Amino acid sequence: MSATLRIHRAGPSVTLQDEGRRGYLDVGLSRGGAADTLALAEGAALLGQSPALPVIEMAGMGGEFEASEDIRIALTGAPMRTTLDGSSLAWHAAHLLPAGSRLSIGPVEKGCYGYLHVGGGLATQPCLGAQSAHLAAGIGRALQAGDTLKVGKDGGRETNLLLEPENRFEGGTIRIVASFQTHLFSPAELDRLQSVPLRRGRRANRMGVALEPEGGGFHIEGGRNVVSEIIVPGDIQITGDGTPFVLMAECQTTGGYPRIGTILPCDLTRMAQAPAEAELRLCWVDLANAIALEREEAHRRADLHRQCGPLIRDPRRMHDLLSYQLISGVVAGDEED
Repeated sequence: MSATLRIHRAGPSVTLQDEGRRGYLDVGLSRGGAADTLALAEGAALLGQSPALPVIEMAGMGGEFEASEDIRIALTGAPMRTTLDGSSLAWHAAHLLPAGSRLSIGPVEKGCYGYLHVGGGLATQPCLGAQSAHLAAGIGRALQAGDTLKVGKDGGRETNLLLEPENRFEGGTIRIVASFQTHLFSPAELDRLQSVPLRRGRRANRMGVALEPEGGGFHIEGGRNVVSEIIVPGDIQITGDGTPFVLMAECQTTGGYPRIGTILPCDLTRMAQAPAEAELRLCWVDLANAIALEREEAHRRADLHRQCGPLIRDPRRMHDLLSYQLISGVVAGDEED
């Protein structure tokens, strides 16, 4: 019998996510998937498995979980207050979750989206080639208390690893490229886009995030005459009142608002994790540089496993002390110098 993960408590926005669905834009279904794709790669590196495996995404608040058998877990993305049977547990790390123990994940400490990974992934019925919930499209649902998820076969054994994450939980600089309507905006407006600070507004979800620019919104002549066309996550639409609105994982597939620019996919994780009121700066890059940056990030993610190091823990707070190899290089004591 395979292991299961039982949910005893869940926040209002806890869902199963993976890399999403590709190839359905022509029928009106956006990719969806994890809001922070870098967190998928980090968890995969910590557990030594594929980043395509489904994980639990927790927006703002986590839940309480119990495994039927000993399983490996990893915690990535926005740090959340976490305990195992009452003792605090390190984030951005891989751990053993013993059978019957209670893993409690509380509110986010910084950022927005935290992730719970399980060795072997979580085995649910795929829908259109993916296991992720896409609530905007009516696919799947939020996880809730009483749900029991099957755990996939885990081919790994290593735990107690730590990975120093890229700090993307407090805002910062986000790189953008020109989009289809960028040329309709005046040079002054385009310069202002990268010269003024913007704050992440409180209107935000998995579909999009509103930005609040210092000095008011951005405007163009004839912006209302833009014909509806395909849009993708990362596009920055300018709404009728001049507000920049960044499209996220569960955005619609067509839209008629003018797009002033598009965020690089490798920087969209920073946008997703920016907390309310965080300061953001947009920075223009040309297409050639954007392609080079994307390639560099892909190589970095593929190499994350090399950055994992041992997790140093206090022995007094280790529930599974006997599972550790605490002594190495043992000698008999009668060897010659």
